[in-house]
Amino acid sequence: MGKPPTRTTAPDAAGRAAAAVAPPETGVPAFARGPVLTVAAAVAAVLLVTSGRYGYFGDELYFLAAGRRLDWGYADQPPLLPLLAQAMDTLAPGSLTVLRLPAVLATVGTVVLTALIARELGGGRRAQVLAAAAAACSAQLLGGGHYLATSTLDPFLWTMLLWLLVRWVRTRDDRLLLWAGVVTGIALNVKFLVPAFWVVAGLCLLACGPRELLRRPALAAGAVIALLAVAPTVVWQAANDWPQLDMGAAISTEVGAGWGGRLFFLPSALSGAGLVAGAILLVYGVVRLLRSPRLRPYRFLGWTVLGLTVLFLAVNGRYYYVAGMFGVCWAAAAVEIERARPARWWRWLLSWPSFAVSGMLAIVLGLPVLPIPTLAANPAVPRAPFATEEIGWPQVTTSVADAYRALPPQRRERTGVVTEFYWQAGAVDRYGPALGLPEPHSGNRGYWALGRPDDTVTDILYVGWNPGRITPMFGEVRPVGALDNGHGVLNSSQGMPIWLATDIRQPWSAVWPRMREMGV
Repeated sequence: MGKPPTRTTAPDAAGRAAAAVAPPETGVPAFARGPVLTVAAAVAAVLLVTSGRYGYFGDELYFLAAGRRLDWGYADQPPLLPLLAQAMDTLAPGSLTVLRLPAVLATVGTVVLTALIARELGGGRRAQVLAAAAAACSAQLLGGGHYLATSTLDPFLWTMLLWLLVRWVRTRDDRLLLWAGVVTGIALNVKFLVPAFWVVAGLCLLACGPRELLRRPALAAGAVIALLAVAPTVVWQAANDWPQLDMGAAISTEVGAGWGGRLFFLPSALSGAGLVAGAILLVYGVVRLLRSPRLRPYRFLGWTVLGLTVLFLAVNGRYYYVAGMFGVCWAAAAVEIERARPARWWRWLLSWPSFAVSGMLAIVLGLPVLPIPTLAANPAVPRAPFATEEIGWPQVTTSVADAYRALPPQRRERTGVVTEFYWQAGAVDRYGPALGLPEPHSGNRGYWALGRPDDTVTDILYVGWNPGRITPMFGEVRPVGALDNGHGVLNSSQGMPIWLATDIRQPWSAVWPRMREMGV
């Protein structure tokens, strides 16, 4: 008789789970240096060519004003952006191109890192180029690369963090977790958003692995590095009664009132990922992260994308808060497309005409490319969302200076400038000294904490739509002018009234706390 067949014992549940999240093969394809860097160089060229057009964005003026008053923290943000703005402006005073160089480098870095994530996932030349092209055609990333802003640097840092984690899953090199702590610490000094990633990602790791990551001592060491990096600004927040909590509530209210609320979160995020190619690749990438057997070790990242989306929807956050997760989704989609021939009905998305159209849409809808007279003559013409808010700040400041010079000399000596919104205060801070204007102040957002008028100031020129905020504090409030951006472009400053408020009823030390307003 023959030998009876050997019985094979089925693996138990623990064994199956361990096998499911085992690290993938250690080898990776070569980096597609030439084509990926060509795509990145094209992005850099587009951003550099447009970086000096129009003028400062309102937030950039605020960063410059805050940077001239450096501190360990601010009421509406950590300290890195003001510090960076001050450094760039010191290097080349008044240069928009130099001020925005960090934004250009961050955007280019996001393109390259997206390709590197695809490489870590096993993607060859085609997958890496496809992932880089998706990042290059994103209206959110390309438009954000035009501004020095938290919404530009934060997605870059998240993409770098994701690359480190994906690489750790493949190599189990714990030094990567230490670098993840460094990147997290930097991100915490840009925006208090990255803890949301770690909380959601941690829960997803517990649910679907690899749980080994959470047990690594290097991860704890990285957390210590991040905590040490953020400690000064946390101390500042504590000493100033945690104004960032008020800022979060104000943003939630603002999104609900002016950004379409939760209803527009997903459509805005998808359009920001890139009309045509980027949005579809984003969705496909999430699906493949959740379903592909080959990407099983990275499944926690797919759930992290969904978890963060639910979280930011719940708190009524801004849609671009999830932009830092775009790169890993594009990379996953690119890798899966490279491995399996796509269906005919959407194969056209992978062709160069599709990406050319997506790129052109991203440029037109994300960057200030239209002539200013076109914007003035055609208010409804499609343009970058904030393009008009870059126009006319020197002329706006001249409007305030004209009203100030029209005052009798004796009154000018005791008259300050206060604005309803922080953008106008930033403009006066930037251009006002050359026109003889006093230091401006505003109760809006973080500008409130930059200082108040001296108690010797009894009158103010108040720039804003709502004089009711100051009427109870002064003996008389009357209009004396209006802002004019000099181009006839309809934006948030054009036509804003200038009021003369005289005979303050209490000292500024008593009035200023009532001027604080975190919303817009």
